[in-house]
Formats: sequence, C-alpha cells, structure tokens
Amino acid sequence: RLLGNVDYGTDLDLEQLQEHYDAVIFSTGASSDRPLNIPGIDLDGSFGAADFVSWYDGHPDVPREWPLTARKVAVLGAGNVALDVARMLAKPADEQLTTEIPQNVYDGLKANQATEVHVFARRGPAQLKFSPMEFRELSHSPSIDVIVHEEGFEIDEAGQAAINASKSTKLVVNTLLKYLENEPSGAPHQIHLHLCEAPVEILGEDGRVVGLRTEHQEFNGDATTHGTGEFRDWDVQAVYRAVGYYSSPLRDLPFDDAAGVVPNEAGRVTDVSGEAMPATYVTGWIKRGPVGLIGHTKSDASETIACLLEDLDSLPTPSGGDPDALLRHLLDSGDEITLWDHWERLDAHEIALGESAGRERRTRQRIDTRSGGRGREPTTEQHTAIQVRRAPRLSGHLGRPHIAARRCKVAPQAACCSEGGSMLGTLGAPAPQRLGIRRGGLPGGKMPHPADRVPLERIKSHVVVI
Repeated sequence: RLLGNVDYGTDLDLEQLQEHYDAVIFSTGASSDRPLNIPGIDLDGSFGAADFVSWYDGHPDVPREWPLTARKVAVLGAGNVALDVARMLAKPADEQLTTEIPQNVYDGLKANQATEVHVFARRGPAQLKFSPMEFRELSHSPSIDVIVHEEGFEIDEAGQAAINASKSTKLVVNTLLKYLENEPSGAPHQIHLHLCEAPVEILGEDGRVVGLRTEHQEFNGDATTHGTGEFRDWDVQAVYRAVGYYSSPLRDLPFDDAAGVVPNEAGRVTDVSGEAMPATYVTGWIKRGPVGLIGHTKSDASETIACLLEDLDSLPTPSGGDPDALLRHLLDSGDEITLWDHWERLDAHEIALGESAGRERRTRQRIDTRSGGRGREPTTEQHTAIQVRRAPRLSGHLGRPHIAARRCKVAPQAACCSEGGSMLGTLGAPAPQRLGIRRGGLPGGKMPHPADRVPLERIKSHVVVI
C-alpha cells in the first residue's frame, strides 16, 4: 500500500506509528545544503546545490523558474553533486532532452547564459570524490571543453598512497591527467577545474555576486592542507556551493546537529543516554551522513535489516489491532492520500508525455491522478520516502508489502528516492523501477542477505519505513 502526500511530524508522529506497526524505519535522506560560513554567502546569486538539483529534478516544492543569467559561474565542491551542477550549467538544453527533465526546466536551461563554469576543489587530485565514469563522461558533449589548470595539481605522499589503494581514485586521476593534456577544441562552453583553492569570500556589489575570492592551499603531508596566504579573485556572477548535504531533524527522534544524523548503532536509533529506542531504526543518509551511492545504501540497509531481524522476538506488540486504522485516520483528517494506483496512473501519464516527444518519459511536477481529486495534489516527486507494511503470509519472498510514502523536501536522485528504493529491495518489496528496484527484490530479481534466508513464520506482520 502506497500512501503518498503524508508528512511525518505533521500528519503522523512516532507514537501513532508504533500503535499500528511492530517497527518503524526512517529513511528520510538529506535534503538541505550543509552550511558554508564565509562572507557573502547570502548575496543574490549565491545558491545551494541542493535547491538547484531539486529545481532541475522537477521537485514540486521549489519554484518553477531559476535565474540563469550569469555568464561565468563558480561551483564549490569536489564530489558528484558539484560535477552534476557543473554539467547542468554547461551542457546545452537540447542535449538534455534524452533525460526526463520537465518542460519548465528545459525552457530555463534553454535560456541559460553560462559559458564558463569554474569548479573549485579545496584539495588535490587524489582527494577528488568524483565517480570515475561520471567524470570521464563530462567531456562527451561536443559543446563542452573540460580544462584542468596546472596550478594546484599536487600529489603528496598521502595522496599517492590513496591512489595506490583505490582503483576508483586511480581512474579519476588518470582522467584528470588526460584532461590536463588535452588542448581546448574551441567548444562554446567550458568547465574549468581548479585544485587546491579554498573559497574564503563571495564578493558582492549592490547585494549581488560579482566575484569569488579563494586562497591557495598547500599539503601538510597527511592529505590535509593549509592556506598559503596567496589570494585570488575570480570574475563570476553566480556561486553554487556543493559542500555536502545535511539531514533535517525528525520529530520524536534525537538528532546530532554536528553530524546531521540520527544517533544510532548499526541502524538502531539510540536516545540521549545511548540506549536503543524500542523498535525504531534508521538507514541511508539520515543514518550515516550524506556519503555514498546506491551500492553503499544497499549494504547500509542490509545492516539495519539484520538488526531488525535480530530484534524480532523482542519487538513490542502494537496496541492497534486494525491495520487500516491509520489510513482511515489520515483520510478522516482531510488529507488527500496518493495510493499505489494513483502512482501507476502518473507513471503511465509521464511515459505517454515522453512518447509524444520522442523521449522515454517526461516528468510532470503537478498532476491530479485521482478522479475528482481535491485539496493537495499528488505530485511526481512526493514519493520520496518509503513506508512498508509486510503481509505475513505470502509465498516467494517476504510477501507483497503494502507501501506508503511521506512527502519530504529532498533532492530526489541524491537522497530519499534511492534510499527508499534500496530499503524496499532489502525487504523484497515491489518498488517502481524509477526508484532503482524491480518487483520482487533487487535488480535482476536477486534477494539480498540476510532477509532472503529468514523463515516467513518468523516475520512480524508490520514494518514501516518513513
């Protein structure tokens, strides 16, 4: 059962969930930008990458338009989000029609004025956190030249050790060397990569961004750096900070403000005294912080589920006997709930929109998928955190789960969607393919350890993932 358009903390709280479910698993991801406390960060033209990603992903809670008037843009960060932002700003809109971008995003990118995108990394080649394939494909567009600047191209002893120890790091550095050797082709758009440059101030005039000041860094010999006192001002009209995501606190749960996670031991939520909270679990970025991709999330979810399975015999029995009582409560409260068949209708509608334009699908941000719908509209990207209630007796895997989703403001491909899909895969749930999971388990029909080896008679009847 899919319950969309449900806001945890407003429509439901932990006590209500525990009345009806044996266990609650929070997989809410990270939806905000980690702060960067430098002068000028609040100027017009200074943006967080999370908001920009939400815009081009068609998230319903962000404005339909985005200011793309800057010709020279700075991107701060050395991870995949920084790479994504740089590519979206440099790649022509027509080349992105192979993706699912909504019409308003295409129109916005079509009017984009950016011709130079400058990516600034605080450290050197061995510390870049790009995915090798994504970094290599950055130059596949004939409209983009990737230019790596020699200044800051430093590999210290610790960096060399990191290259020797990691195939992924070695591939990224090899790609970097190829970009360094290439001569610019004269493409209309350029992505510049600057290493060992730390942002210290965003420069402004009349309240708007007019430049970026960086300080050159030197290595200390242990992969850390220090400022040299050598500053440089860069002519840019917009700055995007991609220095990490940050999770939001959840009602009724403890929260570590410094780390941006819910305190836990292997997925079991722990209270302020360090004791495990009964039948309450976390997985994904809300559990470990915003690090890693789908593969990391799968193993992370498996660890949480292993703890849940260890705890099965000691889980408290829910006081609510009627499994549909919670749904009736939501409906009686006037909430417009998006059900599974509504999602399927929206899925079919997006595919039809794409077919008419010669594309696989086209994302719709707002559409009423119910007959005679009223109140809050179900939207494409509100299915971003997953709630699972397992049927106790069904042949095959763990049984066909009943699925529900809470609405949360997140970058859909970087945080909740991928994590929700992975959690469903761990439980053997029938998640939609756009969440990265096929019906009956993980891609390819594989069932992950340890859930595939648990006798069905040992499975409690209800588990919820938020």
